[in-house]
Amino acid sequence: MKIYRYISVLFAGLAAWACTDMNEIVPESGTMLSSQLQETNTAIPSRASAAFSGLFNPIGNPNYFGYGTPDDWGILMMLFCGDLESADMHMPDSGYNWFSVCGEYSSRTASYRNPYIRYRTPYMIIANVNDFIAGFPEDVQDQASIYMIAQAKVLRAYAYMLLASDFQFTYAIAKDEPCVPICSPAVEDPTNNPRATVAEIYDIVMNDLNEAVPALEGYERPSKMYIDKQVALGIRARANLVMCNYAEAAADAEAAAEGYTPASIAEVSTPSFMDINEHNWIWGFDMTADNALTFRYATSSSWLRSFSGWAYSAGTACYAMINKILYDKIPDTDVRKGWWVNDELYSPLLDGLTWSAGDKGSASGQDIPEFEYDDKLAFLPYTNVKFGCLTLGTTENAEDSPLMRVEEMILIQAEAYAKSGNESKGKEILENFVKTYRDPSYDATAGGRNFADEVWFQRRVELWGEGFGTSDLKRLNKPLVRFLGTAESTNIAPAFRFNIAADDGWLNMRFNNGELNTNFGVVDNTGGELPKMDQNPNLRDGVTD
Repeated sequence: MKIYRYISVLFAGLAAWACTDMNEIVPESGTMLSSQLQETNTAIPSRASAAFSGLFNPIGNPNYFGYGTPDDWGILMMLFCGDLESADMHMPDSGYNWFSVCGEYSSRTASYRNPYIRYRTPYMIIANVNDFIAGFPEDVQDQASIYMIAQAKVLRAYAYMLLASDFQFTYAIAKDEPCVPICSPAVEDPTNNPRATVAEIYDIVMNDLNEAVPALEGYERPSKMYIDKQVALGIRARANLVMCNYAEAAADAEAAAEGYTPASIAEVSTPSFMDINEHNWIWGFDMTADNALTFRYATSSSWLRSFSGWAYSAGTACYAMINKILYDKIPDTDVRKGWWVNDELYSPLLDGLTWSAGDKGSASGQDIPEFEYDDKLAFLPYTNVKFGCLTLGTTENAEDSPLMRVEEMILIQAEAYAKSGNESKGKEILENFVKTYRDPSYDATAGGRNFADEVWFQRRVELWGEGFGTSDLKRLNKPLVRFLGTAESTNIAPAFRFNIAADDGWLNMRFNNGELNTNFGVVDNTGGELPKMDQNPNLRDGVTD
């Protein structure tokens, strides 16, 4: 496998970039006024449809910005980073780990490519949506156009929510604190565009979602990659949860889940979470073979999935693993315990599977973890086998990625009902879900946690690897706890072994040089400092205690 050992954390020649640059995106032939674009969209509807489809590319297209590096895969890469910066997912501290900056929390360094991509990608979506909507008159009557505009607004809301979670503490404690700049044609001077508050960002989010939900009534999407009313409701449920509008969050999550059923125990007893048509997915990114082949290393299959034959994961033993302190809390009766191999590399999910590598040999069942050839090294203890590949040993990397599942909506209902004063209903919802679909022996009180922490525990297990790790941590105002006082308590590499207090400013991202050098109105985050190995050994989070 031809993979270089070194990691280039500095991206040489980063061009100065800000919202102003992206608001001036024009056709190669020259500038097109909004009025001209509106006339074109009216005369040639296919042009608007093509532009609309392109709005989804930043979610997961490999090499989207053309950097030619394995960490350039859009929103999916951002979600991956968010999990690696949490307590629950980690990778080895090796020269192959392009995401070591997340493990060590040096991802706050302004000159690094990682935070640059994570800032630029949501703003690319926002700017593209702004341009797309500007291409239609305000009184547009065409139903197809109304549906596209509504979906674009949901994407914009989603992008702002991702930024808000990265750059400030949660709404409940920081709604009046500076968050991120608003990217809008209404901004008079993009070179002096200060950070809006968290509340102002969520005003935009809720306005977009409140307009999109009714506008999507009756829309039937051709693929789950697009956004229907239930996806919009699911995004609004997330927003309401952040804003502590618990009754509204429960109602939206319930409506978003209508008609969907969770994956059964049998269905998650084999590696899955790879096909957008899985019946429990509400929204996902559809990775085509043609897309993946543009740069197969810059995909979720290369980094998150342990079964690809063209990957950093299997090819360099840079596997995504669960933290032992969380794994040990999962009951043996819970099917999800098998989503990771144990310390002896065993998981029942491997039974009946075969990894074939042509003339390099093959392995079946429990022999798969230690099977090695040019493009696969042995699994490490606690390697995930939750995320499957369409073919074991694939070199295509065309697996899809979940962005919203019905299971998440059920967990939102459980949390939101409890926090709105109806804990008995929340407990009933949680127990019905887990007992029916994950662990028939489940009792919500058996873990000894309060109910809020029990729901968080279920989210940490159920949604592991799907991008909620750090955003949940900050939303719940919880400390980052990666080890329990001793090195032996965890399997995390020493360089990544530390705990961070819930109010430590280092949890908030910093602005990259591209923004700081072009938008002089931004005052950067400054709180906290780079974590040190074994710091805060006595911190506990209420789940892994």
